[in-house]
Amino acid sequence: MTKKIVTHKGSCHCKQIQFKAIGSDNIEVLNCSCSICSITNYKHYLIPKKQFTLLKGKSFLSVYKFNTNFAKHYFCKKCGIKSFYIPRSHPNHISVNLNCINSNTIKNIKTINFDGKNWKKNIEKII
Repeated sequence: MTKKIVTHKGSCHCKQIQFKAIGSDNIEVLNCSCSICSITNYKHYLIPKKQFTLLKGKSFLSVYKFNTNFAKHYFCKKCGIKSFYIPRSHPNHISVNLNCINSNTIKNIKTINFDGKNWKKNIEKII
């Protein structure tokens, strides 16, 4: 399958937070079963930090940390949507919420299920 490099654009619901993510048009996403991802239906599209740009809304970002306090979950202060975050499993990456990409730049999506409920036991499978 041929991969084309594209610029994915996305936002939170109210569009106060806007970003771009450089990556392939054929993407892989993680479907995690941990307590926060499963309840919000978050789909992880992991990209290196240098391929992510916050275009708008830095002042609207709120950070949430829990458990180990390492992952940084960024939410919009206005609408509450988490468009992206820095995962503890991939600290040099940004996890973009697939559900927040609002451009037509995705050709194919491969979904990988990850047992995040048992994170410590399974993390080696995705890093």
